[in-house]
Amino acid sequence: MKLKGRLITAFIVMIVMPIMLIAITASTIVRFQINSINQSYDVEANTIQVISNPIRILNRITRGVYNEIKLNALKSPERLEDEEYYEELDQELKNKYSFLAVRKKEDFIYIGSGVKLEMIEELLPKFGVSVDDVDGGIYLGGKDSFLVKAQDFYFSDGEEGTIFVITDLNILVPQLKAVAIQSVVSFLIIIIFTAFLLIYWIYRSILRPLNVLRLATNRIKDGDLDTAIVSDTEDEIGQLCEDFEQMRIRLKKLIEDRLQYEEEMKELVSNISHDLKTPLTAIKGYAEGLMDGVADTPQKQEKYLKTISMKANDMTVLVDELAFYSKIDCNTVPYTFKDINLKEYFDDCMEDLRLELEVKSIKIIYHNETDSLVRVVADAEQLKRVIHNIIGNSVKYLDKKEGIIKISIEDIGQYIQVNIQDNGSGIGKPDLPYIFDRFYRADSSRNSKKGGSGLGLAISKKVIEDHAGKIWATSEEGIGTTISFTLKKS
Repeated sequence: MKLKGRLITAFIVMIVMPIMLIAITASTIVRFQINSINQSYDVEANTIQVISNPIRILNRITRGVYNEIKLNALKSPERLEDEEYYEELDQELKNKYSFLAVRKKEDFIYIGSGVKLEMIEELLPKFGVSVDDVDGGIYLGGKDSFLVKAQDFYFSDGEEGTIFVITDLNILVPQLKAVAIQSVVSFLIIIIFTAFLLIYWIYRSILRPLNVLRLATNRIKDGDLDTAIVSDTEDEIGQLCEDFEQMRIRLKKLIEDRLQYEEEMKELVSNISHDLKTPLTAIKGYAEGLMDGVADTPQKQEKYLKTISMKANDMTVLVDELAFYSKIDCNTVPYTFKDINLKEYFDDCMEDLRLELEVKSIKIIYHNETDSLVRVVADAEQLKRVIHNIIGNSVKYLDKKEGIIKISIEDIGQYIQVNIQDNGSGIGKPDLPYIFDRFYRADSSRNSKKGGSGLGLAISKKVIEDHAGKIWATSEEGIGTTISFTLKKS
């Protein structure tokens, strides 16, 4: 669920859930208390009646006894002077939390509960006094609450009398207070429970993933990039965790690449310093030989000068290669792509190569199977660099008496494929996948003698890929190596 949906859900739950729980709890409390009131006072009433007009409901519980007293006052007043009749009525009223009291003039001749009567004795109406009543009853409030029904009559001796039916409300009021207190407490518990539930839900869905991110940020700040960040949500927080994990992986790779690059640069500096030292030592030695007169014949002098020139050329090539690689590494090579004729281009290249390789007693075999009209889009200068790098690499490892380099070109549809094969020492299978990596040398001890920066094939791979082609190698130790690359037709 998205974060927006979670917030909407939380808002709905915050409103609906307390209302539902309060309604259920309140109805349960009220129903329980109503049942208690009904059982206590032996009266049937619904919740609305008890809440809206509890006095009128409680008035019913003594209605039968009071009506009987009123009837006797009219038809048989002598019964209202019978103490046994008083006992009978009072016994019946006790089951309804009520009692009977009979007053003759100012004195009470019968009291069902003296303790309770003392609470309201001064408040009882006088004989013949009309008061506002509730369905025949008088409500006496204050510290103690009672419902009083009074019936005036005359004794047989003519004295004024009043018979009271008094109902104790001190049970009902606490029950109503209990309903209010229980409702408030339930409301608070429900609010606290709902808040706790929402806080826990928000913590699990929002705060906990954010805390994971915070801890991960601290670990990254301390240099720990190995701990993965996993989120089990699919919302915006989960997406943030996923993006952060991708950032961590990317940052870790960048740091690893940087460390590897620094190691490679150290190796490059070491290789370059060694490769520069070798021709410089030779140049210095032959120059000193000329100055000291060691070359005392024109032939020796010419040989010394040619050697110095050759070593200087080797240094120039090495420096140029290093400068070009710096452009390759920064993607700032200024390519000049042109539509060139494949046959004419390679024919020219072969002429130059034959002259160069004949000096080294290396035989070159060239075979072009493509149509003479085939054209490719390429940078002629950079493509020539690739060919020279590959052949130069082959020349270094030609360990046979008769060195042979075969160059074949074939048509493979939208591309042409160039294969450069030699009969050198070959490359071992463990080293073959890495020969196009920058600074890589299959045999560092042997390469140190052969010279080179280890950048030639890396440069070739970059140039071919920038020409929308690909380059690869196959090799067998002791037999030779074949390096192939493709160029796209125009």
